[in-house]
Parts: sequence; C-alpha cells; structure tokens
Amino acid sequence: MADRQFIKVAIEEDVAVITIDRPPVNALSMQTMQELDSAIDELSKDDGVKAIVITGGGTYAFVAGADVSEIAQITSPDVGKNLALKGQAVLDKIEALKKPIIAAINSVCLGGGNELAMACHMRVASDRARFGQPEINLGIIPGFGGTQRLSRLCGASKARELVLTGDMITAQEALRIGLVNKVVPDGEVLKQAKGLAKKIATKGAVAVRLAQQAIAEGSALPLKDGLRKEAELFGEVCKTDDMKEGVKAFLEKRQPKFQHK
Repeated sequence: MADRQFIKVAIEEDVAVITIDRPPVNALSMQTMQELDSAIDELSKDDGVKAIVITGGGTYAFVAGADVSEIAQITSPDVGKNLALKGQAVLDKIEALKKPIIAAINSVCLGGGNELAMACHMRVASDRARFGQPEINLGIIPGFGGTQRLSRLCGASKARELVLTGDMITAQEALRIGLVNKVVPDGEVLKQAKGLAKKIATKGAVAVRLAQQAIAEGSALPLKDGLRKEAELFGEVCKTDDMKEGVKAFLEKRQPKFQHK
C-alpha cells in the first residue's frame, strides 16, 4: 500500500476500509482527494478486495466539507471550474466502480462530505449524524456533484430546499428522504457498514459486478433500453462457474461456494 498522509487503508479479509483522517474535520483538500483517488485505483485492481467501506477518522465528522482555505484562493471562473472538475472526477470514479462502496457516516456529513457519501453506492449513518449542503452560506454552490446526485436520490424539490437554504438535517430525516440506507446507534456505524460489506463479499463477485453495471448504466437509460441491458448482462452471467455453483447449491439445499469466476 502506498504511503499517504490523510488516507488510511486497512484490509480485513475481503473488505477494505478507507479512513479519511485529516483533523479536525476531515476536510477534502485537493491532496486528500488525490490520495483518495490513488487508494480507489489501488483497491480496484486488488482481486482480493470484494467491497469497500469509506469512513471518517475521529468522532467529530465523517467529512465536514471541502477545504474552504483552498476555495478562498480561487481567482477566476476557470480556476473554480477546474477545481470542481477535479473533485467530480474522483467522485465519478467512486460511483462508477464495480466493487460496492459503502459510506460509514459516523458524524457530521456536510458539503463535499455529503457529495462523497452520495457517490458511494450505499450509506450507513450514525443516529447522531447531520447532513447538508451549506455552500450557499458561503455565497457558492456545491461543486463536487451535490446539485446533481442529491436531486437524483431525493428528488428535485428536496434538493432545492437543502441547497438553497443550506440547512442541516438529522440522520432520521436523511433516512426518510432516501439519502441514506439505514441509521444505526452511534458507535455501531463502522461495524454495521463492514457487516454489510462482508455480506456482499460472500456473493459471487462476477454477479455483483454485473449487477452494479446493470443498475449504473440502466438508470441513465429509458426503461426499455435498461431492460435490454439487463437481459444482455443476465446472459453474460449465465456462462459463469459461479452461476452453475449457485443453482446447484440451491437445488442441493446447501450454501454455495463461489469461486468468483
């Protein structure tokens, strides 16, 4: 594993845990984003890693936002655009990854932190977590995908409310509007997220990858085209050894032993 200052990676069996550790609030500086990008690249190539969890170091924040001191140095529209595009590129890579990525949101999740969480495929939140896109309070707008992913997850009306007011919401409200998958007691977040990741890691890796592809690509298509994509990928998975083992195990009333091929 590469030596990184703000991103820590630990691998436990089939699951990798990425910890963003940049005290005091784990703000997403460009260096932090570059280190996160590097870690994702590394883990994407590791066949032993079947699922990934991203969390925040410390107890105060998952990620409290982008680094405002870097935003303060923006001198022109082009500089601002390039900063946003660099951040978007990292989060797009996370969203496009075929290996499932779960955000373990241990506390405050604001601005760039919420944008990072939304780029992950699933989100497990502490019951004391708080969410928001407060950029409007700085006279700016979200730049790492917040206006786009929030509206797709929660609807345009709710996205407008959160983006235009800059208000924070509770974990329970985030669950109600579909921003997170589940809310768990404080202190249980990482355990629950890793448990979900480990459960997925026991499934056939090829089927997981193709299901991820079907959902990601199909959601951007009209339903008819999405169904055609699903059928195509279903046909592809039917030629795998894992498909044969899974069906055989079901008929024999036993647990399958997937070889991930």
